Amino acid sequence: MEIDPIKHVIVLMLENRSFDQMLGCFGAAVDGVVAGSEGVNYDAAGNSYKQRPIAETSFAFDPRHEWEHVIDQLADNYGGFVKDFAAAAEGSPTPNDYHGVMDYFALGQVGALHQLAEHFAVCDRWFSSVPGPTWANRFFVHSGTSLGRVKMGALHFAGYSQRTIYNELEDKGISWAIYAGDLPQSALLEQLWDHIDHFHSLGSFYSHATRSADDFPQYAFLEPRYNPPHQNDDHPPHNVVRAQELLASVYNAIRANEELWNSTMFVVLYDEHGGFYDHVIPPAAVSPDGLHQQGCTFTQLGVRVPALLVSPWIEQGIFGRAQGKHFDHTSLLRYLCDKDGWNVDPLTARVRAAENFASCVNWTAVPRTDTPTSIVMPAMPTLPKAVAALRATPRARPPLNENQEGLAAFMQHMGRQRPTQARALAMRAAPAAVPIVPPDPQTAKANFQNWLAEAESEP
Repeated sequence: MEIDPIKHVIVLMLENRSFDQMLGCFGAAVDGVVAGSEGVNYDAAGNSYKQRPIAETSFAFDPRHEWEHVIDQLADNYGGFVKDFAAAAEGSPTPNDYHGVMDYFALGQVGALHQLAEHFAVCDRWFSSVPGPTWANRFFVHSGTSLGRVKMGALHFAGYSQRTIYNELEDKGISWAIYAGDLPQSALLEQLWDHIDHFHSLGSFYSHATRSADDFPQYAFLEPRYNPPHQNDDHPPHNVVRAQELLASVYNAIRANEELWNSTMFVVLYDEHGGFYDHVIPPAAVSPDGLHQQGCTFTQLGVRVPALLVSPWIEQGIFGRAQGKHFDHTSLLRYLCDKDGWNVDPLTARVRAAENFASCVNWTAVPRTDTPTSIVMPAMPTLPKAVAALRATPRARPPLNENQEGLAAFMQHMGRQRPTQARALAMRAAPAAVPIVPPDPQTAKANFQNWLAEAESEP
Protein backbone atom coordinates (compact mmCIF):
# COMPACT_ATOMS: atom_id res chain seq x y z
CA MET A 1 0.00 0.00 0.00
CA GLU A 2 1.37 3.41 -1.01
CA ILE A 3 1.72 5.98 1.75
CA ASP A 4 0.95 9.64 1.10
CA PRO A 5 4.34 11.40 1.29
CA ILE A 6 2.82 14.83 1.95
CA LYS A 7 2.47 15.34 5.70
CA HIS A 8 2.45 19.14 5.69
CA VAL A 9 0.66 21.64 3.46
CA ILE A 10 1.89 25.24 3.59
CA VAL A 11 -0.02 27.92 1.66
CA LEU A 12 1.10 31.45 0.83
CA MET A 13 -1.65 33.57 -0.72
CA LEU A 14 -0.57 36.88 -2.24
CA GLU A 15 -2.71 39.67 -3.66
CA ASN A 16 -4.24 40.98 -6.84
CA ARG A 17 -2.32 39.74 -9.89
CA SER A 18 -3.55 37.90 -12.97
CA PHE A 19 -1.98 34.80 -14.50
CA ASP A 20 -1.09 36.54 -17.77
CA GLN A 21 0.62 39.38 -15.92
CA MET A 22 2.78 37.16 -13.71
CA LEU A 23 3.29 33.93 -15.67
CA GLY A 24 2.21 34.78 -19.22
CA CYS A 25 5.88 35.11 -20.16
CA PHE A 26 6.12 31.31 -20.29
CA GLY A 27 4.13 31.49 -23.51
CA ALA A 28 2.18 28.75 -25.21
CA ALA A 29 3.28 26.07 -22.75
CA VAL A 30 1.11 27.64 -20.04
CA ASP A 31 -1.50 29.20 -22.33
CA GLY A 32 0.22 32.51 -21.72
CA VAL A 33 1.21 35.37 -24.00
CA VAL A 34 2.15 34.18 -27.47
CA ALA A 35 4.09 36.49 -29.80
CA GLY A 36 1.94 37.55 -32.71
CA SER A 37 -1.34 36.82 -30.96
CA GLU A 38 -1.13 38.97 -27.84
CA GLY A 39 -4.36 40.03 -26.18
CA VAL A 40 -5.67 43.49 -27.02
CA ASN A 41 -8.19 45.91 -25.51
CA TYR A 42 -9.48 49.27 -26.71
CA ASP A 43 -10.25 52.49 -24.91
CA ALA A 44 -13.42 54.51 -25.46
CA ALA A 45 -11.78 56.40 -28.32
CA GLY A 46 -10.93 53.16 -30.14
CA ASN A 47 -7.18 53.22 -29.43
CA SER A 48 -5.69 49.73 -29.05
CA TYR A 49 -3.58 48.46 -26.14
CA LYS A 50 -1.82 45.18 -26.80
CA GLN A 51 -0.07 43.05 -24.19
CA ARG A 52 3.64 43.87 -23.93
CA PRO A 53 6.49 43.26 -21.44
CA ILE A 54 6.44 45.54 -18.40
CA ALA A 55 9.36 47.91 -17.93
CA GLU A 56 8.88 48.59 -14.20
CA THR A 57 8.26 46.38 -11.15
CA SER A 58 5.56 48.65 -9.75
CA PHE A 59 2.41 50.21 -11.19
CA ALA A 60 1.29 53.56 -9.82
CA PHE A 61 -2.40 52.66 -9.79
CA ASP A 62 -4.72 50.19 -8.08
CA PRO A 63 -7.14 48.99 -10.78
CA ARG A 64 -10.69 48.36 -9.61
CA HIS A 65 -11.63 44.74 -8.97
CA GLU A 66 -14.99 44.81 -7.22
CA TRP A 67 -17.64 42.49 -8.62
CA GLU A 68 -19.34 45.07 -10.85
CA HIS A 69 -15.96 46.10 -12.31
CA VAL A 70 -14.87 42.52 -13.00
CA ILE A 71 -18.12 41.89 -14.88
CA ASP A 72 -17.38 44.96 -17.03
CA GLN A 73 -13.79 43.80 -17.58
CA LEU A 74 -14.93 40.38 -18.81
CA ALA A 75 -17.60 41.82 -21.09
CA ASP A 76 -17.22 41.71 -24.87
CA ASN A 77 -14.96 38.64 -24.80
CA TYR A 78 -12.69 40.00 -22.00
CA GLY A 79 -12.47 43.32 -23.83
CA GLY A 80 -13.35 45.68 -20.99
CA PHE A 81 -10.17 45.87 -18.89
CA VAL A 82 -8.84 49.11 -20.38
CA LYS A 83 -12.24 50.81 -20.56
CA ASP A 84 -13.03 49.96 -16.95
CA PHE A 85 -9.61 51.12 -15.77
CA ALA A 86 -9.88 54.38 -17.68
CA ALA A 87 -13.35 55.08 -16.30
CA ALA A 88 -12.95 53.94 -12.71
CA ALA A 89 -9.33 54.15 -11.54
CA GLU A 90 -8.47 56.75 -8.94
CA GLY A 91 -5.60 59.11 -9.67
CA SER A 92 -6.53 60.27 -13.18
CA PRO A 93 -4.56 57.82 -15.35
CA THR A 94 -3.57 58.95 -18.80
CA PRO A 95 -3.80 56.86 -22.01
CA ASN A 96 -0.13 56.03 -21.50
CA ASP A 97 -1.06 54.43 -18.17
CA TYR A 98 -3.74 52.24 -19.75
CA HIS A 99 -1.06 49.80 -20.89
CA GLY A 100 -0.46 48.92 -17.24
CA VAL A 101 -3.53 46.69 -16.96
CA MET A 102 -2.59 44.78 -20.12
CA ASP A 103 1.15 44.26 -19.76
CA TYR A 104 3.10 41.30 -18.35
CA PHE A 105 6.42 40.65 -16.67
CA ALA A 106 9.23 39.30 -18.81
CA LEU A 107 10.79 35.94 -18.00
CA GLY A 108 13.07 36.29 -14.99
CA GLN A 109 11.74 39.69 -13.98
CA VAL A 110 9.57 38.20 -11.22
CA GLY A 111 12.48 36.40 -9.62
CA ALA A 112 11.17 33.89 -7.08
CA LEU A 113 7.89 33.06 -8.83
CA HIS A 114 9.63 32.41 -12.15
CA GLN A 115 12.41 30.33 -10.60
CA LEU A 116 9.89 28.13 -8.80
CA ALA A 117 7.77 27.84 -11.96
CA GLU A 118 10.80 26.52 -13.83
CA HIS A 119 11.30 23.70 -11.29
CA PHE A 120 7.84 22.72 -10.08
CA ALA A 121 4.21 22.54 -11.24
CA VAL A 122 2.32 25.49 -12.71
CA CYS A 123 -1.48 25.37 -12.96
CA ASP A 124 -2.63 27.22 -16.06
CA ARG A 125 -6.31 26.81 -15.20
CA TRP A 126 -6.52 28.10 -11.63
CA PHE A 127 -9.19 30.77 -11.27
CA SER A 128 -10.13 32.96 -8.36
CA SER A 129 -13.28 31.64 -6.72
CA VAL A 130 -15.32 34.81 -7.21
CA PRO A 131 -15.26 37.50 -9.94
CA GLY A 132 -14.66 40.07 -7.25
CA PRO A 133 -12.29 41.46 -4.62
CA THR A 134 -9.98 40.14 -1.92
CA TRP A 135 -12.28 39.32 0.97
CA ALA A 136 -14.73 37.06 -0.85
CA ASN A 137 -11.90 35.11 -2.46
CA ARG A 138 -10.02 34.69 0.79
CA PHE A 139 -13.17 33.50 2.53
CA PHE A 140 -13.49 30.84 -0.15
CA VAL A 141 -9.98 29.53 0.48
CA HIS A 142 -10.75 29.28 4.19
CA SER A 143 -14.36 28.07 4.10
CA GLY A 144 -15.64 27.46 0.57
CA THR A 145 -18.12 30.35 0.79
CA SER A 146 -18.44 34.04 1.54
CA LEU A 147 -22.06 33.63 2.70
CA GLY A 148 -23.35 35.30 -0.45
CA ARG A 149 -21.34 38.49 0.07
CA VAL A 150 -19.02 39.92 -2.51
CA LYS A 151 -18.43 43.42 -1.15
CA MET A 152 -15.68 44.29 1.31
CA GLY A 153 -14.51 47.10 3.52
CA ALA A 154 -15.55 48.82 6.73
CA LEU A 155 -19.29 48.47 6.12
CA HIS A 156 -19.14 44.75 5.35
CA PHE A 157 -16.93 43.13 7.98
CA ALA A 158 -19.45 41.70 10.44
CA GLY A 159 -21.20 38.36 10.44
CA TYR A 160 -18.85 35.81 8.82
CA SER A 161 -20.00 32.94 10.99
CA GLN A 162 -19.46 30.04 8.57
CA ARG A 163 -17.58 26.90 9.52
CA THR A 164 -14.00 26.88 8.27
CA ILE A 165 -11.40 24.35 7.20
CA TYR A 166 -9.64 25.06 10.49
CA ASN A 167 -12.64 23.91 12.50
CA GLU A 168 -12.74 20.71 10.45
CA LEU A 169 -9.03 20.11 11.00
CA GLU A 170 -9.39 20.77 14.71
CA ASP A 171 -12.13 18.15 14.95
CA LYS A 172 -9.98 15.59 13.15
CA GLY A 173 -6.92 16.25 15.31
CA ILE A 174 -4.95 17.81 12.44
CA SER A 175 -2.65 20.56 13.67
CA TRP A 176 -2.88 23.98 12.00
CA ALA A 177 -1.63 27.55 12.23
CA ILE A 178 -2.11 30.91 10.57
CA TYR A 179 0.98 33.12 10.22
CA ALA A 180 0.24 36.80 9.53
CA GLY A 181 2.43 39.67 8.40
CA ASP A 182 0.19 42.13 10.24
CA LEU A 183 -3.58 42.27 10.81
CA PRO A 184 -4.81 38.94 9.41
CA GLN A 185 -7.78 38.95 7.06
CA SER A 186 -8.65 35.42 8.21
CA ALA A 187 -9.49 36.85 11.65
CA LEU A 188 -12.80 38.08 10.26
CA LEU A 189 -14.00 34.47 10.49
CA GLU A 190 -15.91 34.36 13.76
CA GLN A 191 -15.41 30.65 14.36
CA LEU A 192 -11.67 31.33 14.72
CA TRP A 193 -12.07 33.86 17.52
CA ASP A 194 -11.76 31.16 20.15
CA HIS A 195 -8.59 29.83 18.52
CA ILE A 196 -6.32 32.85 18.88
CA ASP A 197 -3.52 30.56 20.04
CA HIS A 198 -3.30 29.25 16.46
CA PHE A 199 -2.42 32.73 15.11
CA HIS A 200 1.24 33.74 14.94
CA SER A 201 3.32 36.48 13.41
CA LEU A 202 4.89 35.74 10.06
CA GLY A 203 8.24 36.13 11.78
CA SER A 204 7.38 33.15 13.97
CA PHE A 205 6.99 31.01 10.87
CA TYR A 206 10.73 31.13 10.24
CA SER A 207 11.60 29.94 13.73
CA HIS A 208 8.91 27.27 13.67
CA ALA A 209 10.24 26.04 10.32
CA THR A 210 13.53 25.10 11.99
CA ARG A 211 11.79 22.59 14.26
CA SER A 212 11.39 18.88 13.77
CA ALA A 213 8.79 18.18 11.09
CA ASP A 214 6.64 16.48 13.73
CA ASP A 215 6.49 19.76 15.64
CA PHE A 216 5.42 21.86 12.64
CA PRO A 217 1.68 22.35 11.91
CA GLN A 218 0.25 19.91 9.39
CA TYR A 219 -1.59 22.78 7.69
CA ALA A 220 -0.18 26.31 7.71
CA PHE A 221 -1.65 29.35 5.99
CA LEU A 222 0.58 32.41 5.49
CA GLU A 223 -0.76 35.94 5.08
CA PRO A 224 1.60 38.67 3.85
CA ARG A 225 2.08 42.13 5.31
CA TYR A 226 -0.73 44.27 3.91
CA ASN A 227 0.42 47.61 5.35
CA PRO A 228 3.55 49.78 5.51
CA PRO A 229 6.34 49.68 6.27
CA HIS A 230 7.57 47.32 3.55
CA GLN A 231 4.22 45.76 2.67
CA ASN A 232 4.83 42.56 0.71
CA ASP A 233 1.34 41.41 -0.32
CA ASP A 234 1.85 42.29 -4.04
CA HIS A 235 -1.26 44.48 -3.98
CA PRO A 236 -0.66 47.31 -6.49
CA PRO A 237 0.83 49.85 -6.31
CA HIS A 238 3.17 47.93 -3.96
CA ASN A 239 6.41 46.93 -5.64
CA VAL A 240 6.40 43.26 -6.69
CA VAL A 241 9.99 42.85 -5.51
CA ARG A 242 8.79 42.86 -1.90
CA ALA A 243 6.45 39.94 -2.52
CA GLN A 244 9.18 38.07 -4.37
CA GLU A 245 11.47 38.49 -1.37
CA LEU A 246 8.73 37.07 0.84
CA LEU A 247 8.14 34.12 -1.51
CA ALA A 248 11.86 33.37 -1.68
CA SER A 249 12.27 33.58 2.10
CA VAL A 250 9.37 31.18 2.73
CA TYR A 251 10.69 28.67 0.22
CA ASN A 252 14.21 28.96 1.62
CA ALA A 253 12.99 28.39 5.18
CA ILE A 254 11.16 25.21 4.21
CA ARG A 255 13.96 24.01 1.96
CA ALA A 256 16.62 24.53 4.65
CA ASN A 257 14.92 22.00 6.94
CA GLU A 258 15.41 18.76 5.00
CA GLU A 259 13.02 16.78 7.18
CA LEU A 260 10.24 19.36 6.79
CA TRP A 261 10.96 19.86 3.09
CA ASN A 262 10.71 16.15 2.37
CA SER A 263 7.22 15.99 3.85
CA THR A 264 5.75 19.26 2.54
CA MET A 265 3.70 20.64 -0.32
CA PHE A 266 4.10 24.42 -0.60
CA VAL A 267 1.17 26.00 -2.46
CA VAL A 268 1.63 29.50 -3.90
CA LEU A 269 -1.59 31.34 -4.80
CA TYR A 270 -2.94 34.80 -5.56
CA ASP A 271 -6.39 35.64 -4.21
CA GLU A 272 -7.69 37.50 -7.28
CA HIS A 273 -6.55 39.31 -10.42
CA GLY A 274 -6.60 42.89 -9.15
CA GLY A 275 -8.08 44.31 -12.36
CA PHE A 276 -5.21 43.10 -14.58
CA TYR A 277 -5.89 41.46 -17.93
CA ASP A 278 -6.02 37.73 -18.56
CA HIS A 279 -7.11 36.22 -21.85
CA VAL A 280 -8.90 33.08 -20.54
CA ILE A 281 -12.63 33.44 -19.89
CA PRO A 282 -13.56 32.07 -16.43
CA PRO A 283 -15.83 29.00 -16.55
CA ALA A 284 -19.12 28.39 -14.79
CA ALA A 285 -19.10 27.35 -11.14
CA VAL A 286 -21.32 25.70 -8.57
CA SER A 287 -22.94 28.04 -6.07
CA PRO A 288 -21.56 27.04 -2.67
CA ASP A 289 -24.75 27.44 -0.68
CA GLY A 290 -27.35 29.26 -2.78
CA LEU A 291 -26.72 32.54 -0.95
CA HIS A 292 -26.34 35.75 -2.94
CA GLN A 293 -27.08 38.93 -1.05
CA GLN A 294 -25.25 41.52 -3.15
CA GLY A 295 -25.97 40.75 -6.80
CA CYS A 296 -23.35 38.08 -7.50
CA THR A 297 -24.83 34.58 -7.92
CA PHE A 298 -21.48 32.78 -7.42
CA THR A 299 -22.09 30.65 -10.52
CA GLN A 300 -19.02 31.88 -12.41
CA LEU A 301 -15.40 31.69 -11.34
CA GLY A 302 -13.23 34.78 -11.21
CA VAL A 303 -10.28 35.69 -13.42
CA ARG A 304 -7.34 33.27 -13.78
CA VAL A 305 -4.56 33.74 -11.22
CA PRO A 306 -1.04 32.32 -10.68
CA ALA A 307 -0.82 29.00 -8.84
CA LEU A 308 2.21 26.80 -8.15
CA LEU A 309 2.63 23.46 -6.37
CA VAL A 310 6.13 23.23 -4.88
CA SER A 311 7.45 20.01 -3.35
CA PRO A 312 10.11 17.34 -3.78
CA TRP A 313 7.13 15.09 -4.58
CA ILE A 314 5.99 17.33 -7.45
CA GLU A 315 7.56 17.07 -10.90
CA GLN A 316 8.21 20.13 -13.03
CA GLY A 317 5.36 20.64 -15.47
CA ILE A 318 2.03 22.20 -16.35
CA PHE A 319 -1.38 20.97 -15.26
CA GLY A 320 -4.88 22.20 -15.96
CA ARG A 321 -5.62 22.88 -19.62
CA ALA A 322 -3.90 19.71 -20.86
CA GLN A 323 -6.03 17.56 -18.56
CA GLY A 324 -9.23 19.43 -19.41
CA LYS A 325 -9.63 20.50 -15.77
CA HIS A 326 -10.04 23.83 -14.06
CA PHE A 327 -9.37 24.71 -10.43
CA ASP A 328 -10.19 27.46 -7.98
CA HIS A 329 -9.37 28.17 -4.35
CA THR A 330 -11.82 25.51 -3.18
CA SER A 331 -9.66 22.94 -4.99
CA LEU A 332 -7.20 23.40 -2.14
CA LEU A 333 -9.97 22.54 0.33
CA ARG A 334 -10.96 19.52 -1.76
CA TYR A 335 -7.35 18.31 -1.68
CA LEU A 336 -7.29 18.64 2.10
CA CYS A 337 -10.63 16.85 2.42
CA ASP A 338 -9.49 13.89 0.33
CA LYS A 339 -6.03 13.74 1.80
CA ASP A 340 -4.98 10.32 3.05
CA GLY A 341 -5.67 10.08 6.76
CA TRP A 342 -7.22 13.54 7.16
CA ASN A 343 -10.82 12.62 6.25
CA VAL A 344 -12.13 16.18 6.36
CA ASP A 345 -15.75 16.79 5.38
CA PRO A 346 -16.40 19.15 2.42
CA LEU A 347 -17.70 22.44 3.73
CA THR A 348 -19.96 23.49 0.82
CA ALA A 349 -21.33 22.35 -2.54
CA ARG A 350 -18.51 24.27 -4.25
CA VAL A 351 -15.91 22.24 -2.37
CA ARG A 352 -17.67 18.98 -3.19
CA ALA A 353 -17.66 19.89 -6.90
CA ALA A 354 -14.07 21.19 -7.00
CA GLU A 355 -11.30 19.40 -8.85
CA ASN A 356 -8.58 17.79 -6.74
CA PHE A 357 -4.95 18.30 -7.79
CA ALA A 358 -3.68 15.25 -5.87
CA SER A 359 -2.74 13.54 -9.14
CA CYS A 360 0.21 15.95 -9.33
CA VAL A 361 1.83 14.23 -6.35
CA ASN A 362 4.38 11.63 -7.43
CA TRP A 363 4.03 8.81 -4.89
CA THR A 364 7.48 7.41 -5.47
CA ALA A 365 9.86 5.82 -2.98
CA VAL A 366 12.13 8.86 -2.70
CA PRO A 367 11.74 12.63 -3.03
CA ARG A 368 13.42 14.61 -5.79
CA THR A 369 16.98 15.71 -5.16
CA ASP A 370 17.28 18.14 -8.08
CA THR A 371 15.31 21.01 -6.53
CA PRO A 372 16.92 24.41 -5.80
CA THR A 373 18.53 24.53 -2.37
CA SER A 374 17.57 28.21 -2.16
CA ILE A 375 16.12 31.06 -4.17
CA VAL A 376 18.46 34.03 -4.36
CA MET A 377 16.83 37.41 -4.82
CA PRO A 378 18.75 40.47 -6.01
CA ALA A 379 18.86 43.32 -3.54
CA MET A 380 16.39 46.15 -3.91
CA PRO A 381 18.03 48.77 -6.12
CA THR A 382 19.75 51.60 -4.27
CA LEU A 383 17.98 54.89 -4.77
CA PRO A 384 19.94 57.89 -6.04
CA LYS A 385 20.68 60.27 -3.17
CA ALA A 386 18.36 62.95 -4.53
CA VAL A 387 15.45 60.51 -4.82
CA ALA A 388 16.16 59.01 -1.40
CA ALA A 389 16.15 62.48 0.15
CA LEU A 390 12.85 63.29 -1.54
CA ARG A 391 11.26 60.09 -0.27
CA ALA A 392 12.52 60.77 3.23
CA THR A 393 10.60 64.08 3.25
CA PRO A 394 7.24 63.85 5.05
CA ARG A 395 4.40 63.81 2.54
CA ALA A 396 0.81 62.75 2.13
CA ARG A 397 0.44 58.97 2.11
CA PRO A 398 -1.64 57.25 -0.56
CA PRO A 399 -5.21 56.43 0.44
CA LEU A 400 -5.93 53.11 2.08
CA ASN A 401 -7.13 50.38 -0.22
CA GLU A 402 -10.39 48.68 0.79
CA ASN A 403 -8.59 45.72 2.36
CA GLN A 404 -6.46 47.96 4.58
CA GLU A 405 -9.39 50.15 5.53
CA GLY A 406 -11.68 47.22 6.25
CA LEU A 407 -9.15 45.39 8.40
CA ALA A 408 -8.56 48.50 10.47
CA ALA A 409 -12.27 48.95 11.08
CA PHE A 410 -12.70 45.26 11.81
CA MET A 411 -10.11 45.32 14.57
CA GLN A 412 -12.10 48.06 16.24
CA HIS A 413 -15.32 46.05 15.85
CA MET A 414 -13.66 43.02 17.39
CA GLY A 415 -12.30 45.20 20.16
CA ARG A 416 -15.87 46.02 21.12
CA GLN A 417 -17.20 42.47 20.73
CA ARG A 418 -14.28 40.54 22.22
CA PRO A 419 -11.61 42.94 23.49
CA THR A 420 -9.43 40.26 25.07
CA GLN A 421 -9.26 38.19 21.89
CA ALA A 422 -8.73 41.32 19.79
CA ARG A 423 -5.71 42.39 21.80
CA ALA A 424 -4.29 38.88 21.77
CA LEU A 425 -4.77 38.64 18.02
CA ALA A 426 -3.14 41.98 17.38
CA MET A 427 -0.14 41.06 19.50
CA ARG A 428 0.24 37.58 18.01
CA ALA A 429 -0.05 38.74 14.42
CA ALA A 430 2.00 41.91 14.69
CA PRO A 431 3.38 43.25 17.98
CA ALA A 432 3.42 46.78 16.52
CA ALA A 433 -0.10 46.55 15.06
CA VAL A 434 -2.74 49.23 15.47
CA PRO A 435 -3.85 49.46 19.13
CA ILE A 436 -7.43 48.76 20.16
CA VAL A 437 -9.42 52.02 20.33
CA PRO A 438 -13.14 52.87 20.34
CA PRO A 439 -14.89 50.84 17.63
CA ASP A 440 -16.42 53.62 15.54
CA PRO A 441 -15.31 52.88 11.91
CA GLN A 442 -14.37 56.51 11.27
CA THR A 443 -12.27 56.57 14.45
CA ALA A 444 -10.70 53.28 13.40
CA LYS A 445 -9.80 54.69 10.03
CA ALA A 446 -8.29 57.82 11.56
CA ASN A 447 -6.23 55.86 14.07
CA PHE A 448 -5.02 53.46 11.43
CA GLN A 449 -4.12 56.35 9.12
CA ASN A 450 -2.12 57.92 11.95
CA TRP A 451 -0.29 54.63 12.49
CA LEU A 452 0.51 54.41 8.79
CA ALA A 453 1.68 58.03 8.73
CA GLU A 454 4.25 57.20 11.39
CA ALA A 455 5.47 54.15 9.51
CA GLU A 456 8.48 54.22 7.28
CA SER A 457 7.69 54.93 3.64
CA GLU A 458 8.21 52.08 1.18
CA PRO A 459 11.43 52.45 -0.83
